[in-house]
Amino acid sequence: MRIRNIYKGLTLLALGITIASCGHHEGDGHNHSADSPEKEKIQAEENEDGHSDEGLIILNHEQLEQLGIKAEEVSPGSFSEVIKVSGEITARPGAEGIVAARQGGIVKLASGIAEGVSVNAGRTVATVTARGMAGGDPNEAARIAYAAAKREVDRMTPLHNEGIITTRDYNAALQQMEQARATLGAASSGSGSAATAPVSGVISSLNVVDGQYVEAGQAIATISSNRALVLRADLPENSARMLAGISGARFRPSYSDEVIDITAEGGSLMAQPTAASARGGYIPVYFTIPDNAGSLIGGSYCEVYLMGNTREGVISVPEGAVSEQQGEYFVYTEHLPGHYEKQPVKIGMTDGRRREILSGLSAGDKVVTEGMTFVRLAETSGVVPEGHSHSH
Repeated sequence: MRIRNIYKGLTLLALGITIASCGHHEGDGHNHSADSPEKEKIQAEENEDGHSDEGLIILNHEQLEQLGIKAEEVSPGSFSEVIKVSGEITARPGAEGIVAARQGGIVKLASGIAEGVSVNAGRTVATVTARGMAGGDPNEAARIAYAAAKREVDRMTPLHNEGIITTRDYNAALQQMEQARATLGAASSGSGSAATAPVSGVISSLNVVDGQYVEAGQAIATISSNRALVLRADLPENSARMLAGISGARFRPSYSDEVIDITAEGGSLMAQPTAASARGGYIPVYFTIPDNAGSLIGGSYCEVYLMGNTREGVISVPEGAVSEQQGEYFVYTEHLPGHYEKQPVKIGMTDGRRREILSGLSAGDKVVTEGMTFVRLAETSGVVPEGHSHSH
């Protein structure tokens, strides 16, 4: 039988960790049995367990600890039907605001305003003035109009009291003054020339630069609040059968390797989706995230695992336990601590964290779940030097 051995001098990812050597002596021209009593005991236990040592990958106890290799016992359990789709994290309606110019004129950004800066609702982001431009400054015009209207009312008041002018004419003058006062009040309070933040959040985009001319109503900046977010998952129409069973989701943002459960963020399904909401070949499924702690970024794309009906008695392993080689899938099973074997498996669905195993594993099997990469490296590096042979 052939034991797969790894010799001193092999370095696994620059760790400088050596694997158990063959135990033969060079130059004597003979084959030696270097099996220690401990090793013979292990081999005897393997034979009793029904396993041959043919093709085994063997590591010692010290290497197991240094490489962090761990295994878990396989057992049937609950597994949710899932489908992997694309999606996007967006700001919840009302949690994003546009800073708009109240009048036409030249923009002057407020001190400290830039993309990525946090602002509170009501903070002045920029001021807009038409002073010095053709047509004049509307704010200055408002002040002049109010002053003129007030003088007219002051002139007409005693005349009205004496009955020289009619009440109708006097009321018209009062109305004109009040309108001028309202226009001036808006200008003097800052809302006429100052563009302010409608919501608290982060400036996600600036659409203008200092000195630029803007029209009334033109967007100066966009403010996004990352507190209340929405996860939109785009379910293909050909998977509409899954709609009624959708109960949750896991997702992986484009900027992260971590798969996040929507419930861990306090999120939930906003409403039961229907095929009637389909657009462009996809059915949007929405989840609300009411109180983002800051780890999620609005506007980012993500992979979404929509969770459907739950099935019982399913054998599954962590995603990291499955290895793909030339289109075939494998796991590494543990017969005894430090004794591993590559096992072909047929995989099924994934829920983003665990992978369904359709065949190749049975309840009670132990599968390497941590440090699988090192076991794989040990397997591919197990070359017996020339002049050595094994006879067990």
